[in-house]
Amino acid sequence: MAEQVISPDLGFVKDVIASGGESLKKCFQCATCSVVCNLAPDDKPFPRKEMIYAQWGLKDRLISNPDVWLCHQCSDCTAYCPRGAKPGEVLGAVRKLAIEHYSFPSFLGKAVGKPQFLVLLFAIPVVVLFIVLALLGNLNLTAIPRGEDGGIVYAKFMPEIYIEVIYIAVSAFVVFSFVMGIRRYWKDMSVDKKGQILAAGSILGTIASIIGEILAHKRFEKCELTKERKISHFLVFYSFIGLAITAAWGVFYLYVLHRESPYPLTDPMKWLGNAGALGLLIGITLVVIYRSRNKEKAGIGSYFDWLLIVVIAAIAVTGMAAQCLRLAEVAVLAYPVYFLHLVFVFFLFAYAPYSKMAHMVYRTVAMVFTKHAEKGVEIVTKAG
Repeated sequence: MAEQVISPDLGFVKDVIASGGESLKKCFQCATCSVVCNLAPDDKPFPRKEMIYAQWGLKDRLISNPDVWLCHQCSDCTAYCPRGAKPGEVLGAVRKLAIEHYSFPSFLGKAVGKPQFLVLLFAIPVVVLFIVLALLGNLNLTAIPRGEDGGIVYAKFMPEIYIEVIYIAVSAFVVFSFVMGIRRYWKDMSVDKKGQILAAGSILGTIASIIGEILAHKRFEKCELTKERKISHFLVFYSFIGLAITAAWGVFYLYVLHRESPYPLTDPMKWLGNAGALGLLIGITLVVIYRSRNKEKAGIGSYFDWLLIVVIAAIAVTGMAAQCLRLAEVAVLAYPVYFLHLVFVFFLFAYAPYSKMAHMVYRTVAMVFTKHAEKGVEIVTKAG
């Protein structure tokens, strides 16, 4: 047997513990976690090997390991662990550190995961939007022009063109950051799979298959302890899609049909937007309820988890409140609440490559890579 030199990274072990995996040292490698996990493949089960990698500080074997992302934190492993080692929470901490490792620029990856930087991170969108309002002369809420009917018009407080320029710039930055991180991650996975033959031909079929699986939330159905999470994630996921369609619909109204906001509640676009906002609020509320209900067996989650939950909840609440206050014509509250809504939306998307929202991208990439690698093995087996 060839000798292997183990080079533990003690700093990484401390980072895992500080990121929500404080129960890591309780694991004594009984393998119960891998046995009860319905998502783990038979030929390469997890999370037992990931637990020992984490205990030994083998950062290189964990950060680029796609199995870390195949885990959906069902928490069956945590519930059945005889030592209370909470493997689900540990792998959650590893995913957080993986996001931090591949982040570009790296300092934002570190900042988003640490509570001491929260005020600074929120200060950026607040200052940017505040400067725009100052340049427009809209800091005096009582002097903001009203609509032809005398009602509140948010477009006169913060014109759409300014919002679009800001968020298009943010979106370009986010896409660039994700591309840089994913390129590094894919390269590292490919190095780790050096001895494995990938599938020949186009990867598009694999991507389509994985996207279909994600859209149906199939893997959540395999969870036992937290099976109800499928409902909450399903609502949040599709509510965001509905709200994205609503935003695109609004752009079509404004620049193609030349119809300015606000639009009546009887408009189909408003139906979709309000349904999306309500679904988002219900979905994120269920996330909180399920986490609280299962906290003894599954763990309550880390700061990294709750930051995303709170921001999504704030977007739903401020968005609905801004509409209600506009209809009630309470300008002194409507404008500040709308401003907060813009801040939370900015925060969510600008820091997406560094927050738990990045799961959506990294997990998808890991699933595609793993499935494509499996096809390569199948091809070799059949050929042999």
